[in-house]
Amino acid sequence: MKADYDIIIVGGGPGGLTAGMYGSRANLKTLAIEKYLPGGQIAATEEVEDYPGFEHILGSELAAKFEAHARKFGLEIISDTVEEIYQEGRMHVVKTSDGQYTAKTVIIATGGTASKLNVPGEKEFSGKGVSYCAICDGAFFKNQVIVVVGGGDAAVEEGIFLTKYGSKVILVHRRDKLRAAKIIQERAFKNPKMEFVWDSVVESIEGDKKVSHIMVRNIITGAITKIDCGAVFVFVGFVPNSKLTRVLLKLDDSGYIITDENMATSIPGIFACGDVRHQLVRQITNAVGDATTAAMAASKYIEEHEDA
Repeated sequence: MKADYDIIIVGGGPGGLTAGMYGSRANLKTLAIEKYLPGGQIAATEEVEDYPGFEHILGSELAAKFEAHARKFGLEIISDTVEEIYQEGRMHVVKTSDGQYTAKTVIIATGGTASKLNVPGEKEFSGKGVSYCAICDGAFFKNQVIVVVGGGDAAVEEGIFLTKYGSKVILVHRRDKLRAAKIIQERAFKNPKMEFVWDSVVESIEGDKKVSHIMVRNIITGAITKIDCGAVFVFVGFVPNSKLTRVLLKLDDSGYIITDENMATSIPGIFACGDVRHQLVRQITNAVGDATTAAMAASKYIEEHEDA
C-alpha cells in the first residue's frame, strides 16, 4: 500500500504551516488539513507585536504570510475536519469528514482552546480588551486597570506579569482563596499593584468600541459591583485539542500529548508541535520552533524507514 503523502499535518496554524513549509522544502509530498482558515487563531487576532521581525502586524496579515511562504514550497492545504487518526500496519490513516488520506508520517498541530467565561460581552470584545494571553497583549494596556479572572497558577502568574504594564491588576476569583502554588500566591500578595476580589464571578463585560468595565456578582451575597477597567484577561483553563489522538497516543494528566525533544510521540511516525504539547508559554514562536523540529524529525524518520 502506497501512502498518499509523505507527511500529513493536522492543523494549519503557525505550527502547522511552518511544518508544512519545511516538509515541502525537503521535497516531501506534504498536506496540511485545517478546519477553518489557514493561520489558525492568529488569523482572528487583531494585532501581533511579539513575532521577531514584525514590530507590529495584523494577525490576518501574518497568517497570510505564513500561508504564502508554505505554498511557495509546494505545501497542499485543504479545508476539512479531521475525525480520527489511526494506523494500518506502518501506514497512518487520517480520516476526515470528506474522506481519508494515508501518510508515512503525521504531525499533529491542533493547538488548544482557552476556556471561556461565556458571559455577555466576552465574544464581542475579544481582541478589544478581552484576552487570553498576557504575554501577547499585556503591552497594549499600559497604565490601565487590568482585570484577571481565575485563581490557579496561570491566572496568578499572568496577573503578576501584567503588573509590569497596568496601573493596577485586579484578580477576580470565585472562591475565597487562590488555588495557585503557595510561593506564587506569596509573590502576588506582596505585589503592591495587585488587588483581589473574592467569592465573585464576572456577570458581563461591557463598553463601547472597547472594554470599559465589567459587572461582578458576589456568589455569597448576590451583590453586583461595577469595576472600571481597560482589559480583561481570562485564565480559567486551557484544553489541548488532543481528542483525535486519545486512543493512539500517550497524554499527560491534563490531556497534552507527550513528546520527546524531537517532537516524537509514543507512536513511531507521529509527531506533535505547539500548544497541543505542554508548554511553559503559548506563543507563536514556540509553535514555529516545535514545528521546525517536528518536520525535520519526520523527514529523518521517512529516510530511515524508506526501505524497511
